[in-house]
Amino acid sequence: MSAGHKSLLLVVGAAAALFLSGCSPNYLVLNPAGPVGREEMHLIVLSTVLVLAVVIPVFVLLAFIVWRYRDRPGNPAAYRPEWSESRILEIVWWGIPIIIVGVLGFYTAKTTFALTEPPESSTQPLTIQVTSLNWKWLFQYPGQGVATVNYCEIPVGVPVQFELTADSPMNSFWVPQLGGQEYAMPGMAMRLWLQADKPGTYYGHGANFTGEGFAHMGFNVVAVSQKDFDQWVSKAKSTGQALTEAGYQQLKKPGVMGTATYSSYPPGLFHDTVWTNGGRYDPKMAGMGGTDGRAGMMPKGAASMPGTGAPK
Repeated sequence: MSAGHKSLLLVVGAAAALFLSGCSPNYLVLNPAGPVGREEMHLIVLSTVLVLAVVIPVFVLLAFIVWRYRDRPGNPAAYRPEWSESRILEIVWWGIPIIIVGVLGFYTAKTTFALTEPPESSTQPLTIQVTSLNWKWLFQYPGQGVATVNYCEIPVGVPVQFELTADSPMNSFWVPQLGGQEYAMPGMAMRLWLQADKPGTYYGHGANFTGEGFAHMGFNVVAVSQKDFDQWVSKAKSTGQALTEAGYQQLKKPGVMGTATYSSYPPGLFHDTVWTNGGRYDPKMAGMGGTDGRAGMMPKGAASMPGTGAPK
């Protein structure tokens, strides 16, 4: 085998290792398990194809030009130092990027807006309120009345509306196999809906650095059947401890912990957390809805701000 063939095999082998490594289940983003993750995977594939449509011809032309026009004795390639411009080439290298950016921008905007709300279906979405703490995640189920730390259970095939806030530095909530990330910010209630199409345990993590214990801010989203989910809720109510106001104040202190399950939590804890951290200054928070019976609720003793319903 000649040296040229060995070099070619080496290049092909390296490229195959690079591209086929993405097929490993260890690359969570490339192995979606829900409709949001799949739509985002389609965008990744589209972006990759469009980028390769530029990168491959550029590298092929680079190799050809180096080979064809290199300085060597007797090279028959044309030499035209007086050449200055070409209208056709200008149209090609300006037109192709414009078309690529236009196509990519159209599909990105279309997908982004389509994913802001759960798809219309007969299935009632499950609401889970998520609070980023130092350095742990608190999940509250307003419809079921239970809460967990560093894990949450969801039923398969049911859209889940996550409501996100932070009672700590700003963070970002991310479950790579189920969908993209959304920021969790003090004084704000952000929304992100996800769905799992098959049972499994899906890894999640904070995606915005929050200090010393950030590396431990991982959590699991456990997708089970509706029957198993109902049984889990019943077990949590019967065996878990109640999360009290004092318990929450202890929980929000900086520290790392494992998982925990609570049979109940203080009513309106999520909304009060948003309000305490500055939600009162955002008129949009005045009418903030919820499914725990405290929609638009304000802390006790707070007076209304004229015209907004927000406390002074």
